[in-house]
Amino acid sequence: MKTKTIRIEDEKSGTTTAVYEHPYIVRLCHWANTISLFVLIGSGLQIFRAFPSFGSKVPQTNLIDWPRSLAIGGWLGGALQWHLTFMWIYLATGVIYLGYQLFSGHYRQVLFTHRDFAGVWPMVRRYFFFGPKPQQREAYNALQKQAYTTVVILGVLSVLTGFAIWKPVQLSGLAWVMGGFHWARLWHFLIMIAIALFILGHLVMVALHGWQNFVSMLTGWKKDPEYLSE
Repeated sequence: MKTKTIRIEDEKSGTTTAVYEHPYIVRLCHWANTISLFVLIGSGLQIFRAFPSFGSKVPQTNLIDWPRSLAIGGWLGGALQWHLTFMWIYLATGVIYLGYQLFSGHYRQVLFTHRDFAGVWPMVRRYFFFGPKPQQREAYNALQKQAYTTVVILGVLSVLTGFAIWKPVQLSGLAWVMGGFHWARLWHFLIMIAIALFILGHLVMVALHGWQNFVSMLTGWKKDPEYLSE
């Protein structure tokens, strides 16, 4: 896939190179998914408050007493309405995003492959141990590719485990694959935690790589990206 590049002449900064990194459909899905995940996590925590455990016996000691202030929906019925509404938005934007990535070839920018394994440790050393900065030749480094590829897999699993919980009788085969209804609830919860950790790491990466990364997800264009100057 070809990347659009333009040169901008500015009296103060001189010549600036801008690269079109994020097509409109990618940005739309990104922000729609961001909102959906916020609502799904918040309403999911409210649903969890109704039975905060993963066992089959009732009553049972609460596993986690989640604060009401961090939940969305107010009560179980309200939380379910929020959750089931934004579930479809989350699913639709995910399908559109994956479809676009596959048919446009844009996925090559973010897909983690065997060629990226060698680049993971240098980036871990850079981010967490203040090691030397590896040379960057692509829009995304190996650690970013690993994170984005992993979160897509987590997104698919969140949908599958969610359907197993929502329709455990109609989709009994799917629930069985998950280990049964109670195990599906546990997997769904753990996947939510993993996605929340990804979001935290994603925000840290954006902060470390500078303001231009945030702007590029709004406009699509990034000025003077590192991989063009190295």
